[in-house]
Amino acid sequence: MNLKNYIEWINNKTINQETIFSKYLEKATNSIANKENIYLRINNSGWRIDNDGVLKWAPIAIKDNIMQKWEISTCWSKILSDYIAPYSATCIENLEKNWWVVIWKTNMDEFAMGSSNETSYYWPCLNPYWTNRIPWGSSGWSAVAVAKDLCIAALGTDTGWSVRQPAAMCGIVWLKPTYGRISRYGVQSMASSLDQVWTMTKTVEDAEILLKAIMWFDENDSQSNKKADILEKSNKDAKNYKIALPKQCFWEWLDPKIKERVFSVVEKLKNLWIQIDEIDLPILDVWIAVYYTLMPAEVSTNLSRFDGIRFGLQGNAMEAKDIYEYFTKIRYEWFWEEAKRRILLWSFVLSSANYEWYYLKALKVREKMIQDLDNIFQKYDLILTPTTPEVARKIWEKVDDPLKMYLADMYTVPANLAWLPAISIPVWTIEDKWENMPVWLHLMANRWKEDDLFVIWKEVEKMVNN
Repeated sequence: MNLKNYIEWINNKTINQETIFSKYLEKATNSIANKENIYLRINNSGWRIDNDGVLKWAPIAIKDNIMQKWEISTCWSKILSDYIAPYSATCIENLEKNWWVVIWKTNMDEFAMGSSNETSYYWPCLNPYWTNRIPWGSSGWSAVAVAKDLCIAALGTDTGWSVRQPAAMCGIVWLKPTYGRISRYGVQSMASSLDQVWTMTKTVEDAEILLKAIMWFDENDSQSNKKADILEKSNKDAKNYKIALPKQCFWEWLDPKIKERVFSVVEKLKNLWIQIDEIDLPILDVWIAVYYTLMPAEVSTNLSRFDGIRFGLQGNAMEAKDIYEYFTKIRYEWFWEEAKRRILLWSFVLSSANYEWYYLKALKVREKMIQDLDNIFQKYDLILTPTTPEVARKIWEKVDDPLKMYLADMYTVPANLAWLPAISIPVWTIEDKWENMPVWLHLMANRWKEDDLFVIWKEVEKMVNN
C-alpha cells in the first residue's frame, strides 16, 4: 500500500482504517519477534480513534535520531539507551497536524555514522532482496521497513548518503529536499551543516505528498529558510529540460553493469526529446576528501555533549580517579568503533598543526565546488549521476576497510555540501554473483527546485513500470 492510495481511500471512506493500522502493527510486532533488527520498540499510544470510531492516522516509521515526545530516542547507541525525549521534532509535529502518526522507530547506525548498517549497537540490518547483503547507509533500516511494507512510508536523516544509498539498494524512492526546507529542530545532528531530514516512499508521488506535509519554516532552527513552505511549481514540460551528465562519474570505479543500465535510461530519456549533455566536472575527484574533512569536525562537536554528565549513561565511571579518567572511561566504553574513529579524525583535522592545512582548505574547496555547481545550473536544469558505484555488498565484506566504504559516497555527497535537493529511483536490476540487485539513478536540482526533480522522475518511473 502506498501513501497516495491510503489518503484517497480515507477521503472516499472505502477503507477500514483501523484494520489497516492493525495490519501494519501486526507486521511490525512480528518483525520484532523474528529478530529482524528493523524495529526495537513500538509506540502503541501514538495513535487515536475519532468519535466515529475511525482511525485517522497513517503509520509512518522514523529513524531513532528524530525525537518524539515522551518516547525513548537512543540514536541506537548504548550511551543513550535510556534517554526519553522531552519534546517532539518539528517534522513529527507536522506529521501529526496532517493526521499521520509515528508508531515505531527504526534501527540505525550509531549516531547515523556508518555506510553499511553494521555499526548499530543493536546489530546490523539485512537487505530485503538478499539477506546475505546489507542495505547500506545509516537509514538502511527505515528503507528496509518501506521495502518490506512494514510501514507506508518513513522518515530518515542524511548527512552524505544515509538515505539515498539504502533507498537505492532496497528499490524504493528517496527525496532529499533543499537544506533549510525541513526543520532539523528535535533531530540529533551528526554534522549540522550537512544534515537533512528526508523521505522514503514507494512512489515519486508519495515523496511529494510527504514533503508537503513536513516542510516548514521553523524559528527554532537557525538554518530554516523562509522559503521552506513554498514549493515552486515548474512551468516546463519534461521535453524542455536540459540535463547535465558529468563524464567523471563514469570512470573505472563504476561497476560496468551499472554504467550500462544508466546509459540505457539516458537513451530512453533522449527519445522523449529531453536534452542530455555530457560535461566536464573535474572537481568530482575531491568531493569525498572535502566531505571527510569537514564532516568529522562537526561530528565530534555534536558528540561532545555525551559525556555521562550532560547526556548519556554513567555506568561505573564514578569510580574514576579524576575527570580525565572519567571522560576517557565513559566515551571509550559507550561509543562504538565508528564514532571513535570519527572523533579521532576530528582531533587530527582541527589540531593546531593541521587546522589551516586541512579544515580551512576544505572550506575553500567547498566554496569552489558550490560555485562550479551554480555555474552548471545556469545552463542546465538538472545533474544526473548514478547513486553509488556498486551494488549492495555482502554483510561484513568491507567493514574492516572504512576507506573503501567511504569511497562509495562520491556521487551523493555534493548535494549535501552544496545544500541541493536530490532524488533517486530504482531502474531495473542487474546480476551480481548470481543475485539480482536493484540499480538506481541520482538526480540533483538547483536549490528550491524540487518540482524539477518530480517532473523528470515521474517520466523515469513510467519507463521503469512499463
